[in-house]
Amino acid sequence: MELSARRWLGDVAPIRHLDPVLILTSVGLTIYGLLMVYSATHQSLASLGEPRGFFLNKQLAFMMLGLIVLVIVAIFDYRLVKVYAPFIFAAAVLLLFLVLTPLGSEAAGAQRWITLVGFQLQPSEIAKLAVIAMIAAYLSEIRTGIRLEHVWRAAGLTLIPMGLVILQPDIGTSMVFAVILLALLVVGGAKGKHIGVLALAALFAVVIAFRLGIVQDYQIARLTGFLDPANDPLRAGYNKEQAEIAIGAGGVTGSGYLSGTQTNLDFVPEQHTDFIFTVVGEEFGFIGAILLLSLYGLMVWRGFRVAMLSRDTFGTLLALGITAMWSFQIFINIGMTVGIMPITGIPLPFLSYGGSALLTNFIAVGLLLNVHMRRFK
Repeated sequence: MELSARRWLGDVAPIRHLDPVLILTSVGLTIYGLLMVYSATHQSLASLGEPRGFFLNKQLAFMMLGLIVLVIVAIFDYRLVKVYAPFIFAAAVLLLFLVLTPLGSEAAGAQRWITLVGFQLQPSEIAKLAVIAMIAAYLSEIRTGIRLEHVWRAAGLTLIPMGLVILQPDIGTSMVFAVILLALLVVGGAKGKHIGVLALAALFAVVIAFRLGIVQDYQIARLTGFLDPANDPLRAGYNKEQAEIAIGAGGVTGSGYLSGTQTNLDFVPEQHTDFIFTVVGEEFGFIGAILLLSLYGLMVWRGFRVAMLSRDTFGTLLALGITAMWSFQIFINIGMTVGIMPITGIPLPFLSYGGSALLTNFIAVGLLLNVHMRRFK
């Protein structure tokens, strides 16, 4: 009886090392996002005769599902992810391939979704975590120091899902894959000269992509519109201009919740997804934006902390990969809305509308909690 009690206590012991700050931050960001999604959509939905809370209710449902998934992911030992990483990676690649078949769904000129059991899934979101797990598992098994051959192998693994995502086309997500690879190689101990060789190869690949027409005209227009807004015959910079107007209109304190003119009149395209930060800027102003950035800063710090406290290399790489993914997406998304980065289809973690992205982020939080809870075991 006493032995059974000790064994039970040993099984539940990791929960004593739960990170409540990380949980509260992710939930707080999601609630912040729910408010912004409703504000960005309620007027346009009402004008179409649809329920004002249509998008809000769907996102709320995904939040509830995400919290359940978070708990499930946090319960099992994260080292099982290392064991099953090749299978997770293969499943993600298969889903990315299916997206490009007639099974995939197309919207706004991009084929990025697939419908499974009535749920529209965006496999590229799940693939981010699959790449992190696969590269972390591979690099953590190298005992003699990372050599150039290891760098090429890791790059080759990343290139498989990256290439499939580029074909959708989705340049933004492919950039996230590249950043994940770079971060894991740096943390894993790759030499600077080897990373330099990889960077040159990547630059050459980009040139080839432009030459072969893989990069679409609208994507090129976004880049040229960013570099030279005055010379923008296709008006590719319209989104950028409207985003800056909305954020600038917020001033210090904002116009008030549900009172943003740019938001209510639907001037900013895709405002509930890629441009959700403009709602924050217009309605909550500089103060609201600083609060949001503070929450993001807290979340990124907790991710780095988990990585530093991890008891093994795989846990460190897993946590750093997730943190790098979040950091890059936050910087690019907010950067494009304030005009310092070109427009790409990268969602803002926990805020942008989208079930696949929200579930992926909650899985990521679950993995971080898992690594943190088992740092003594």
